[in-house]
Amino acid sequence: MSSGLIIRDAHFPGRAPIDAYGNGGFRFADMSHRGSILCLPSGIHGWEPADRDVLTAEDFARVIDEAGDIEILLVGMGPDLKPLPVGLRQRLREAGIGADPMSTGAAVRTFNVLLAEERAVAAALIAVD
Repeated sequence: MSSGLIIRDAHFPGRAPIDAYGNGGFRFADMSHRGSILCLPSGIHGWEPADRDVLTAEDFARVIDEAGDIEILLVGMGPDLKPLPVGLRQRLREAGIGADPMSTGAAVRTFNVLLAEERAVAAALIAVD
C-alpha cells in the first residue's frame, strides 16, 4: 500500500543542452521544468534563489560544492543584465569559478555552445516569462 505522494527535488542526472526557455521554465532532454534551474556537472537541478534581485553565496552552495569541475559559470539574471553582488562574485572567485552574468536568453545560448565544445561550463538560469 502506498504511503502517499512523494515529492522529490527536481533533478536530471546528466548534462543536456537547453532546448527552449520562457513561460516561466525550461525544456531539455525531452522534459520540461517550471521555475529556475542549475545546470551543473552532476546534472540539471531545480533552483529557486531566495531573492532573485539579491543573489547570495547561499543560493550558489550547490555550484560551489562542484567547483572542482567548473571553470565558468553563466548566470542568467532574467530578462535583463544585472551585475552580481560583489560578495557573491568574490566567493565564486575564491572557489575558482569565473562568473559571467547576462540575460537568461544569452546565458542559455552561450551554455549550449560551450557544452557542445565540452567545456567545463555550468549555468544558473532564472526563469523568464
